[in-house]
Amino acid sequence: MSAISKSCDKNRSIFLNKNMKAVVFDGKNLSLKYDENYPMPKIVNDDDVIVKVEYSGVCGTDLHIIQGEFPASKERPLPLGHEFSGIIYEVGKQSIFKVGQKVVVDPNRACNMCDFCRDGKYQYCLTAGINSTIGIWKDGGWAQYVRCPQDQVYLLPEGITTEQAGLCEPYSCVSHGFDRAAPIPIGAKILVVGAGIIGNLWLTTLHLQGHKDVTVSEMNITRLEIVKKLETGYRLITPDVLAFEKQLYDVIVDCTGVGKVMEVSFNYLRHGGKYILFGCCPPTHQASINPFVVYDKELTIIGVKINPFSFPKALGLLSAMGSRYLNYENLGVKTYALSEYKNALEALKAGSISKAIFKIE
Repeated sequence: MSAISKSCDKNRSIFLNKNMKAVVFDGKNLSLKYDENYPMPKIVNDDDVIVKVEYSGVCGTDLHIIQGEFPASKERPLPLGHEFSGIIYEVGKQSIFKVGQKVVVDPNRACNMCDFCRDGKYQYCLTAGINSTIGIWKDGGWAQYVRCPQDQVYLLPEGITTEQAGLCEPYSCVSHGFDRAAPIPIGAKILVVGAGIIGNLWLTTLHLQGHKDVTVSEMNITRLEIVKKLETGYRLITPDVLAFEKQLYDVIVDCTGVGKVMEVSFNYLRHGGKYILFGCCPPTHQASINPFVVYDKELTIIGVKINPFSFPKALGLLSAMGSRYLNYENLGVKTYALSEYKNALEALKAGSISKAIFKIE
């Protein structure tokens, strides 16, 4: 019997108790709590699978949700967590998966009925896409187990660990961003604004693809020190230096999710430049830009929303990056138990880490 099978058998007794550990969000009063008796998921449809979660990330969007700045379910309290990987624990009668397989889950899906979805652009869907996300509108990965439709589940290629796959969902969004911004020619002068985890994932992707002329602007010195561990050789500065230099860039990647940052950094684009608005701003944020400058410089503003069908590309990225780029410590990622969720959120808000990921036993 394999070690994975033994682990699944060992945990089956937990399953029979019909309760599990989870960090549960109540959308009505914007509260979180650690619950050791949250109901276990059950197979509902024949093509469902239940994933035993091993790694589940805390996203900037989760912080916005907790603060009431981003829409999420208010129907009932549920576990958040839309970035997670794990092991197949149980399968429906028509599932193609097998118990014990290592997988990662795409939290978003198409409705397959509207024109957007049928055109392969479910990020625009008004009923699915981000409007039906696992971990926002349905029970998510801040729990020991999650029920998922099998068409949202991806088998991990040989050589990719569930730890590395804990970053697959944000890398799938980065992959979509690259597709939206293409082409980004080698030799382009690039500015990445914000060195949280999303900024770091952009940096590793840029470096993997051979980009050398990259500047990173981040106000938190601790996070700049984290970037140094990635050994990219990129230039690291603070926003005050950026403002003093007044250099212009071909491509700016805004990973901050702050409207005022766009208002300022948009002015650093060269003629013909591209501004990639990647960080997820709350709906209340505003930014003022000069339409004449957009016309005169022929500038392009590129929004990036979730990850339509980009998980295969993200898995390819993970395979290509390996331990050179996917080292948690070098990326500034720290793992926590579910019961330590308060510490995780405090560290994220303080900026002492770039990302918190729950390592779930």
